[in-house]
Amino acid sequence: MRIVFAGTPETALPSLEALVASRHEVVAVVTRPDAPAGRGRTLTASPVAQAAERHGIEVLKPAKPSDPEFMDRLREIAPDCIPIVAYGALIRREALDIPEWGWINLHFSVLPAWRGAAPVQRSIMAGDEVTGATVFSLVEGSMPDLCSARSPSSSAPTTPPKKLLARLADWGSKLLVDVVDHIEDGDIAAVPQPEDNISYAPELTTEEARIDWTRPAFAVDRHIRGCTPAPGAWTVLGDDRVKIGRATISDERTLEPGRISVGKREVRVGTSTTDIVLGDVQAVGKKRMAAADWARGTSFDAEPSFTSEVSA
Repeated sequence: MRIVFAGTPETALPSLEALVASRHEVVAVVTRPDAPAGRGRTLTASPVAQAAERHGIEVLKPAKPSDPEFMDRLREIAPDCIPIVAYGALIRREALDIPEWGWINLHFSVLPAWRGAAPVQRSIMAGDEVTGATVFSLVEGSMPDLCSARSPSSSAPTTPPKKLLARLADWGSKLLVDVVDHIEDGDIAAVPQPEDNISYAPELTTEEARIDWTRPAFAVDRHIRGCTPAPGAWTVLGDDRVKIGRATISDERTLEPGRISVGKREVRVGTSTTDIVLGDVQAVGKKRMAAADWARGTSFDAEPSFTSEVSA
């Protein structure tokens, strides 16, 4: 089968590599245009574009997937199917109709759970015991049909988003190739997604990332991990915003919610249950550092506390 692959970030690389190594022919790659990166803000090709160039695969970088030149080139290539992983742009009906078998998307949740842009983060914040990946067909104007869905056992509640996403990207790449194999073999059919047990995973906002210390320690821990590295879990000390990048749950309850205890080797914060022991902390204008180092350079009140109120 002749494949055009659409994807942009590092998360999409396992799927591209798996398709290149498969029985199918990857004839081109569609990715987002070069973007500023690094301290010098130098225009840099996406990870998928760089990988495709290493393989000698044609790279298409339309500003919009509806650009006439891109559409004409896609028709010339005439792919049988276009797998898509984290491409980052809306595909219109005109483009969807070009490949015979359509566009199929690898999504990092077991649909219909966590529809949206941040399924892994939302899954961690919700404390899901099991997560997974789904391949579905892109259909304009309606809910997509499932091609296949599986859910590997996972310790999502205790896994950082970056590590869990990498695990799902690797596992999902095998699922994606398996679906493409079955499409070529003609022994797979799309089925409608269930309309119950639907949950949504919109992109996390900065305001959502604020920590509510009145919640139980396990919920605070999930919140911090789910918001790390972006947009970054944060709290307020006095008038200053502080980011919390890593924390662990203590077995003891010694503090009221939000109250800070500074020791020689650790910094604790109270929740509605047991204390949280801070790992990494980043004050405004400073680098991320160990909580104990941050505390040594910070002036505290007699009874220091992080503000617990969260805007509605």
